[in-house]
Amino acid sequence: MAAEASPEPDTAEVLPQHKFDSGALEAYLSHHLPGFAAEPEATLTIAQYRSGQSNPTFYLQKGSQAYVLRKKPPGSLLPKAHKIDREFKVQKALFSVGFPVPKPLLYCSDPSVIGTEFYMMEHVQGRIFRDFTIPGVSPAERSAIYVAMIETLARLHSLNVQSLQLEGYGRGAGYCKRQVSTWTEQYQAAAHQDVPAMNQLSDWLMKNLPDNDNEENLVHGDYKLDNIVFHPTESRVIAVLDWELSTIGHSLSDLAHLSLFYFWPRSVPWINQNSNFQENKGIPSIEELISIYCHCRGINSVLPNWNFFLALAYFKMAGIAQGVYSRYLLGNNASENSFLFAKIVQPLAETGLQLSRRTFSTTPPQIDTSPQLFAQSKTGQEVLARVKHFMKRHILPAEKEVIEFCVQNENSVNKWKKPLVIDKLKEMAKAEGLWNLFLPAVSGLSQVDYALIAEETGKCFFAPDVFNCQAPDTGNMEVLHQYGSEKQKQQWLEPLLQGNIASCFCMTEPNVASSDATNIECSIQRDGDSYVINGKKWWSSGAGNPKCTIAIVLGRTKNASATRYKQHSMVLVPVNTPGVEIIRPLSVFGYIDNFHGGHFEIHFNQVRVPATNLILGEGRGFEIAQGRLGPGRIHHCMRTVGLAERALQIMCDRATQRVAFKKKLFSHEVVAHWIAESRIAIEKIRLLTLKAAHSIDTLGSAAAKKEIAMIKVAAPRAVCKIIDRAIQVCGGAGVSQDFPLANMYALTRALRLADGPDEVHLSTIAAMELRDQARDAKSKM
Repeated sequence: MAAEASPEPDTAEVLPQHKFDSGALEAYLSHHLPGFAAEPEATLTIAQYRSGQSNPTFYLQKGSQAYVLRKKPPGSLLPKAHKIDREFKVQKALFSVGFPVPKPLLYCSDPSVIGTEFYMMEHVQGRIFRDFTIPGVSPAERSAIYVAMIETLARLHSLNVQSLQLEGYGRGAGYCKRQVSTWTEQYQAAAHQDVPAMNQLSDWLMKNLPDNDNEENLVHGDYKLDNIVFHPTESRVIAVLDWELSTIGHSLSDLAHLSLFYFWPRSVPWINQNSNFQENKGIPSIEELISIYCHCRGINSVLPNWNFFLALAYFKMAGIAQGVYSRYLLGNNASENSFLFAKIVQPLAETGLQLSRRTFSTTPPQIDTSPQLFAQSKTGQEVLARVKHFMKRHILPAEKEVIEFCVQNENSVNKWKKPLVIDKLKEMAKAEGLWNLFLPAVSGLSQVDYALIAEETGKCFFAPDVFNCQAPDTGNMEVLHQYGSEKQKQQWLEPLLQGNIASCFCMTEPNVASSDATNIECSIQRDGDSYVINGKKWWSSGAGNPKCTIAIVLGRTKNASATRYKQHSMVLVPVNTPGVEIIRPLSVFGYIDNFHGGHFEIHFNQVRVPATNLILGEGRGFEIAQGRLGPGRIHHCMRTVGLAERALQIMCDRATQRVAFKKKLFSHEVVAHWIAESRIAIEKIRLLTLKAAHSIDTLGSAAAKKEIAMIKVAAPRAVCKIIDRAIQVCGGAGVSQDFPLANMYALTRALRLADGPDEVHLSTIAAMELRDQARDAKSKM
């Protein structure tokens, strides 16, 4: 006889009512399962999974091989239940197209082997979360797990039934009506007492069937967190389990089943929570899950008959609970707690009745549609609402974790790496369609739309990275999008848009006054089929990022016959090209910006790249630079507005908490005035930024040059003052690492130099103002 053991979590000794002849099983598998007899001296061990209430499931270990066996329960069974041949069939079809399921190995229809039909599949090593609040992980990982779960469901419902060769797996149209009838019959066959709410819910469902009951998708039937195996260390689904209730039907039934626990009655123990399910940080709201699901499937997020499907899900759950208790009475259930299921049928049915009467909105958070100056488009309003929601639920809760990682690693070999939580947040943002929002051709957003979104992301230093909207990559992607060749776009733009690589921009030089860009000395000289680059650059942002793969370099391609503004070009230089030497990171007021890849001095020594790496053409460098800097300056300035909002919030919080000279700080007139002046300044620079964005949208970057220059001066100046006031209110804490203000001030002060110093912009503004005044005076003559 084979030994019985418990080598796998959530398993124990086989229950007495489920014991079978393991010797007969071993003999059968040795003859029918390839590889099973590869280690003849190894002992077969069998343990039973304690989770699940339906088909008994067993963990088998023989030498280095691990398997899972599922079989029918013994004894008298409800009609149409426990069809494990269907489980095997659907898993085989899904495995063939790469959907994450355990590999099905063998089906045995001969009940004489172990007493019932059974099938074998490979054991998948990973994580299964029985507690739906997923304790012991960070909020960001918790979110990523839920996002992966909903993405996988959307992938399932996007599969073509015909291509899976599952025609006839279900009965086609009329799924909802059949579900109500089937579960009514199964409940009545198993009922041990009369539950009026079940009868009422059955009647309501039959009278409120969806008008269109013809959808035919593969549905799982019991899709929830504890039926999913996640990668041991990543937030990635590697197997979906328990296909007993799968069929062809309406996809919203699965989505509603997954949503059950957002409405779960507190009187019914299930998820081991002591508080509201959604109060656990990182768990997406039901609206977020629906939004991700619909985005992945490309369908409208307004779901018809949503209350019907929620009520049906509770009706089914109550029916399942009744069936579990019925099998307990018959003595063939695997769970030791099956007797408790008798008490939950009624509250589940009553919850279903309550949901049947509710009116639901499955859309994301409400959008402000009131009239406003420089109004966003409807799409822009929707995306902004979703970004705000994402920031509140996922990004801001992760801020402490990211800061701690940066502090702990600031002097280590890992100082340029980003914490894993950032990758998880990126996966979530991409899944929700909150990705590459800065690029109108991709996002469909105007500059006004994106300006307000950039303000929101500016409230957290790493938020732009999460949405793939971080500098300098945004500007570089704009350059490649507007001016790159098809080959350049394919080689560099596409991976940048996907977030697979990062980039840097090399313009400023240490040996010349780069505020006058015609001083740039780095040479880009043609040599046959190549260009050779020689020169020194610094303030090359992002070069320390481990993903930094490509640099855009501005240099001189001398042409004696061209004007001084036609003698510079831009070229793409892979950073691993021989001759590219990364010299050192530069600090900003003593800060090394490890998170964003730092600001580096880079030398180019006889660096040779193919001539096809030149962007647009020789002498077009300044033309490209102007196209790059217009929208980019708007992004910087509006993110700075968001930074100012954060600084003002810190100032107000501190002013209401601290007491000096026997009164709260805000009661001191000087502090109150600082708060008021800061609010006025924020409103002014926001409006000026929006005006600049509106001008780009309506007139183009060139015609908006004056507005762009004005906001580039006004925003950093104003925000520096606001942050300085916040530091003063916070006192010594304001310049310490306990507050972000010192770092915020350093970055904002540096912004008065980046993309051209204030003085250059002021001269530009003055020249354009004098021109405009002269033109206006002439027109009045």
